[in-house]
Amino acid sequence: MAETAQFHPAKSDPHVWPSDNGCSQDNDALREALKRCSPRTYEAARQFRRTRDVAQLPAIVLGIIEHYVEPDLRGKLKTASDGLRLKEDLGVDSLTRIEIVMLVEEVIEIVIDDKELTQLQTLGDVRRFVERIASDPMRTTLAKLAS
Repeated sequence: MAETAQFHPAKSDPHVWPSDNGCSQDNDALREALKRCSPRTYEAARQFRRTRDVAQLPAIVLGIIEHYVEPDLRGKLKTASDGLRLKEDLGVDSLTRIEIVMLVEEVIEIVIDDKELTQLQTLGDVRRFVERIASDPMRTTLAKLAS
């Protein structure tokens, strides 16, 4: 499969999507889900799905959040600390938070209860929460059964 250029919203130069070397349907679906995110986000998600390596999660979560944040606020994610507030600092309202969570669920194949969303106020809250539940075999099993 030929590599195609994709525009990264936080930068002015195009990036090249990594080649899938015989891209499977799963990789096609993942690429489609992350089509407006950076190639770095897609590659981290692909690695996570293959290895379940939680070290990939920050790149995935930040990449997905970046997609939903207004362009003029994306610079804050470059030097983001765990205290960065979703609503106040990044302008993420409750509907956008739901969209972010739905994409995270799809990409890392987990299930997140709606009640848990209200606890996610900062970038650190999101990171810790996603790392914790992505390591929970019950949640990943439920996600696979639901799909």
